[in-house]
Amino acid sequence: MKILAIADQESPLLWDYFEKSYLEGIDLILSCGDLKPQYLSFLATFAHGPVLYVHGNHDERYEEVPPDGCTCIEDQIYVHEGIRILGLGGSMRYKPGSHQYTQSQMRRRVRKLWWRLKYRRGFDILLAHSPAYQFNDGEDLPHRGFKIFRTLMDKYKPSFFIHGHVHMNYGRSFPRLSTYNETQVINAYEKYIFEIDVPAAKK
Repeated sequence: MKILAIADQESPLLWDYFEKSYLEGIDLILSCGDLKPQYLSFLATFAHGPVLYVHGNHDERYEEVPPDGCTCIEDQIYVHEGIRILGLGGSMRYKPGSHQYTQSQMRRRVRKLWWRLKYRRGFDILLAHSPAYQFNDGEDLPHRGFKIFRTLMDKYKPSFFIHGHVHMNYGRSFPRLSTYNETQVINAYEKYIFEIDVPAAKK
């Protein structure tokens, strides 16, 4: 399965200079947040598969203008062609506002998912806005990662952890790809295409 991951910055190639050929072969689009809802709606119009998203810390606008034709998977395990995708959006709480959480609040979100995690026997992709704590995150509070994300990777060993929030054009050099134990970690800033094997029973 070929997946397009997007986050934080609208890609000119996928919007301003869009051609249908850019989405050829893409089976699924995953948004890590902080993108204009109109951008997601536009991609959903031409996508051959679902457009799934979680919220970034700047996505209060989605409450008034939700992206049409897209599916929010916050606090869910969404299954597509046998691939289990866990959605946990938002950033560390650094000021009043939506889609911001303390470390304990994010842990409580995950605890509420215990039955779904048991029923689905884990997940294959963790889709989040923020990175994991002390793993390619920022040193400042707004860009600090969540500790529970490392716990989830330790316990369930997903194939991929996809996040945004720490922009690759910041002064510090954030890696596009890295590995945490058995999990491939992808910073989806702007856009990144990757592939995941579909379970044999779904092929």
